[in-house]
Amino acid sequence: MKLGTLALVGVVAAFAISGAAARTNTTLTVYAAASLTDAFPKIAPGAKFSFAGSNALATQIRKGAPADVFASANMTLPKGLNKDGFCSKPVVFTRNTLVVIVPKSNPANIRNVYDLRKPGVKIVIAASGVPVGTYTLQVLKNMNLTAPVLANVVSKETDVREVLAKIALGEGDAGFVYSTDAKTVPGKVKTIKIPAWAQPKVQYGICTVTASTNKAAAAAFIKKVLSKKGQKIMRSYGFLPRVKPKPKKR
Repeated sequence: MKLGTLALVGVVAAFAISGAAARTNTTLTVYAAASLTDAFPKIAPGAKFSFAGSNALATQIRKGAPADVFASANMTLPKGLNKDGFCSKPVVFTRNTLVVIVPKSNPANIRNVYDLRKPGVKIVIAASGVPVGTYTLQVLKNMNLTAPVLANVVSKETDVREVLAKIALGEGDAGFVYSTDAKTVPGKVKTIKIPAWAQPKVQYGICTVTASTNKAAAAAFIKKVLSKKGQKIMRSYGFLPRVKPKPKKR
């Protein structure tokens, strides 16, 4: 074999090795619900995260966005993606509850959910397509408060963190968020509990995006989220175990 040929083979081999290394070192991209902003980076510090309303992220995935993992604040969106071939079968990885938050000063003197009917109260919620927005409407329906409360809504946001920010800044008298989000700004808002009987079933779903070129890393991330360590991190941020504990037998 001639020197020139040997040199060419060497260059090709070098490119192949570097290409394989590049594929191995590709950063995992996770599209996740805004409410996971604090918890997920603690589980996988090296991953690249895009946090937003789950509905917006699902739409981006349908349009070909380069995501490897999709973590939604409900099961409806990932199930829809799975049905249409955009992601693997989703699994529940955590749960949450809804609360009402008011500014620390509570200018509208809101004491319970029924006070949201009072004339002049400025309420901020998420849009109905956003999981927390849909859950909010379920709460209002369960408590027979839909018409009077929606009449006081002054803003509909794109994700739960936008609702949180507006109430924390005093731009609204009350808003509906996840209990985990309320805990991120304890000095700026007060929390009002929603009765357990009115709570919607808030389950988060996670799946691997079908178009991902990094499926092994995506599967590893999901496994890490579901692991004892991952679940412990989730609980440290106020999230609930992915499976509701069975009541103890007496």
